Amino acid sequence: MNPDNRLVAEQFPRSSRYHPEWILANASGGANSLWITEWLTTALELQPGMRVLDLGAGRASSSIFLRREFAVQVWAADLWFHASENAQRIRDAGVEDGVFPLHADARSLPFAARFFDAIVCIDSFPYFGTDDLYLNYLAQFVKVGGAIGIAGAGLTREFDGRVPDHLRAFWTQDLWALHSAAWWRHHWEKTGIVDIEMADTMPEGWRRWLEWQRAVSPDNHAEIKTLETDGGSYLGYARVIGRRRDGVKLEEYCWPDSMRSFPQQYTKKPLLRGQEQ
Repeated sequence: MNPDNRLVAEQFPRSSRYHPEWILANASGGANSLWITEWLTTALELQPGMRVLDLGAGRASSSIFLRREFAVQVWAADLWFHASENAQRIRDAGVEDGVFPLHADARSLPFAARFFDAIVCIDSFPYFGTDDLYLNYLAQFVKVGGAIGIAGAGLTREFDGRVPDHLRAFWTQDLWALHSAAWWRHHWEKTGIVDIEMADTMPEGWRRWLEWQRAVSPDNHAEIKTLETDGGSYLGYARVIGRRRDGVKLEEYCWPDSMRSFPQQYTKKPLLRGQEQ
């Protein structure tokens, strides 16, 4: 019997050990989450026992990978996929002692301040992270000196004006959230909240994107053709890592659940002048 070499890549030796059927069955987006996670972790130092938030974890493949490969404790938080289903997937992978699934919105996270040693986000950060105030919110959950790392589909460079002609048929409104590593660097750097340690584009990332689409969704002719035509001119994978700086005050009013600064109890007051009791 010939070996199944689907999704085997010299660039990703750790990911290549995982069965392609398992990877494909647990797909939750437009990228191979194991490839993207492995790429991110080559520049992100993780030590056994660290507490890691996997934000937008999808079907928790990246969380399982992080636990198995680095012996970290992982909180797999996702809004779109059921925590109970992920719990079964985690048990089947034998890592229920270190991966904890939960249903959560990235804009209303149920964690204590400075709870995590690191936060990672695999191929989902553009869905919420382009908000100018979001980094201020997210940074509260990682310790001072802790890393926030994101990686996934993006642009190799920003458009100069309108969408390029060869991308227009493919380009939907949600794709406006895709940006280049340089854009993300500026987006974070201007806040002063983190020191940027890495902001780059995966070499030949468009080929990996294309390979993944051919494996997971071979009937998606529009995306496959677009990637072939673009050839990495604009489409690829971007990676950014920032480390929370000491001495930077996070603004509480930027937190979606932060009305704690204001009185929580309603007290009736006169509506109009002259109505005083």
